[in-house]
Amino acid sequence: MTTVPAMAATPPPRLPVRDKAGALDRGWGGVSPMLTRLAAERATGVLVRERGTLHLADGKVVHAESPAAPGADVLLAAHGTLDPDVWRQALAESIASTGGAGTGVRRLTGAEAVHRAGRRLVAGGLLAPGALELCRLTALYDAAYFALAPSSTPGRFRYGTEDGPDAPADTPPEPDGTPGIPHPVPVADLERETLRRRDLLHRIWPDALPDEVPLAREHRPASPPLPARRLAVLARVDGIRTASEIARELGRPAFHTLVDIRRLVAAGVVAPCPPVSFTEPPSGPPGDGVPVEPVDPHITLLKRLRDALEAL
Repeated sequence: MTTVPAMAATPPPRLPVRDKAGALDRGWGGVSPMLTRLAAERATGVLVRERGTLHLADGKVVHAESPAAPGADVLLAAHGTLDPDVWRQALAESIASTGGAGTGVRRLTGAEAVHRAGRRLVAGGLLAPGALELCRLTALYDAAYFALAPSSTPGRFRYGTEDGPDAPADTPPEPDGTPGIPHPVPVADLERETLRRRDLLHRIWPDALPDEVPLAREHRPASPPLPARRLAVLARVDGIRTASEIARELGRPAFHTLVDIRRLVAAGVVAPCPPVSFTEPPSGPPGDGVPVEPVDPHITLLKRLRDALEAL
């Protein structure tokens, strides 16, 4: 019998392993392709998305707003750093100092009005430059997290200012070293931080439902010990308030409040109130109430595909 010598087994090819460090350096741009493109062309204007707006100057983010996140004024006034009336007065004076329609002077955007109000307070000695910049950056990253959330509608970008890119400037630009001047945030840094925050929330509790709906307490025989920060959040859980409303009442960043709420949900202390179903018939005798059309999941998917295609 002829024997065939045994051949050395060829090892299987190694599976590709993602280089996380390299991906972190070059992988920005997956959050919003439109924002990435605007950063590359050093655009100036306002990016309007479903859950917030981003103000850009030379391709960098200088201001962000979202209904889900409290502004810098709320953060400044929450713990006695600044009186709310003082902020409102500085904001009104900043808007009034530029005139109005028909005066030939360009109106301020919302971001410019906030920045000028802060500079007035710094110049008047009512606010330290470091406190202003800290609250401004905290509010910017907080609002940007929600503004860059996945949406069902396409974003829109408005170049220039509210009155157009060719509107006359009312004052010359101030140097970067002026106290109170906001420091722009690169888009790459903003997107990396947004992805980091998403990953953190997912690791705490993977379901995002508690971020959006009213919250209720879960009554347990023996609740786990909670730190004072989380107890303050728990005290405002009443079955009516949402996470954003709790953050505004406490004067805290909305994302930080989401972290506390997801930890409370993971501990079994808080649960999201079940959302109202639009497909179940209303209670009561047949024929009562207004019929509600069910939401077709295919339409939602098509809207997301349209959003992605328009962003290319």
